Formats: sequence, structure tokens, C-alpha cells
Amino acid sequence: MTINEIQEEIIDEFSSFDDWMDKYNYLIELSKELPIMDSAYKTESYLIQGCQSRVWIYAALENGKIHYTADSDAIIAKGLIALLVRVLDNHSPEEILEADLYFIDRIGMKENLTPTRANGLLSMIKQMKMYALAFKNR
Repeated sequence: MTINEIQEEIIDEFSSFDDWMDKYNYLIELSKELPIMDSAYKTESYLIQGCQSRVWIYAALENGKIHYTADSDAIIAKGLIALLVRVLDNHSPEEILEADLYFIDRIGMKENLTPTRANGLLSMIKQMKMYALAFKNR
């Protein structure tokens, strides 16, 4: 699936919820689906700066595709990173760098996150794109 196809799938999933409490509950459910991150990557080196909660992101390049592993000590942040991993995982650095993550606005995420969570979300995206840039320039 392309990045945009995955985004459309997420938009469709979130459109079935009437209010933001249901969407938050769905985010919590998504957080439970995030694969367990190896504790070797839960270090300061992989900790995202700018997040109120602790969020770790690790990336590896395999066969031209980036694979992300992530975790958080906060359930909503973990749901957010689970969404980002779902969208960006297993794509080339170029695809990730060119991606317009429009699903965030379309599902109403921006206006329904606290300012600190919104900043954290932007920091997560920035770090994932920085990995893509680093891998592209290898």
C-alpha cells in the first residue's frame, strides 16, 4: 500500500466515530497493537525531544525501505506514534520525505490535541523524516 492509501484507510476508520472520546479510545486500542520495542532502543539516543511524555523511535533501512520501531510511556502518545508507524513504515526514504501527512488534519487530530501533545506529534514526525533524510543521504 502507498502512504496515501494507508492515510485514506485511517481517515475512513476515524470517520466511523462520532466524538473525540471515541477517537481517543480508538487511539488507545491502536497503542496496544504497536509491537514491543527492544529495550536496547529505549535509551536517550532514541528519545524524542519536544514530547512531554517519553517517546522512543528507532529506524533501520532494509532493502531500500525504512522500518520503524517505537514506544511511549504514555498511552495517547503511543497511539499517535502507532499511527505514524503504520503510515510511514516499510517505505523508501524518498517516499517518506515527500509524504504529506494530511490524515492528521482530516481526522481532526490537530484541533483535538492539547498544545503539548500537538508539539510532541510534530516532534515525532520530524524525527521520522530525519531518519529518512539520513538514510537517503547514505
